[in-house]
Amino acid sequence: MLVLLLISVLNSTCTQAQVKVDDKEIIGVWKMTSMKFEGESKELINNSYTQIKVYRANGEYACAEIVKLKNGEYYVAPHEYGTYSLKNGMYSEMGRKAIKYNWINKTTSAGRWMNRIDRWKKITMPETLTQHIVNKCKAAQAEPAHLQQLMKKHIFGGR
Repeated sequence: MLVLLLISVLNSTCTQAQVKVDDKEIIGVWKMTSMKFEGESKELINNSYTQIKVYRANGEYACAEIVKLKNGEYYVAPHEYGTYSLKNGMYSEMGRKAIKYNWINKTTSAGRWMNRIDRWKKITMPETLTQHIVNKCKAAQAEPAHLQQLMKKHIFGGR
């Protein structure tokens, strides 16, 4: 009888517990598998559009949209490059306000960004493709402030 009671208590505790995944599990490449706006049923991820996020152990972060063009080729549209942090389940990109990271399991996460509901899946990708996406995102960064001033002065004649 005591054994059955113990099993019952352990089982109910396990089913009520949230998935606990180590923060380090974010390191790798993530593909967006679902993107819907709140209150809408239209799925925006399809065979012609998705997003990829790359997280490195050093805090490096890159995000790009992958678009299939009309000619059948794929285009990497850089979205963002910089840093991320995930500590004790609190996630932040680019120093923005941290939010709770919602793990489904070690290879799936879900979340909300403004009025958009996203789902991400960790994938394996060749390092050459991963690095290409990271490099495209790096190249699309805004110019540093000193170069902004030089462009203003020398290209647009401003002071």
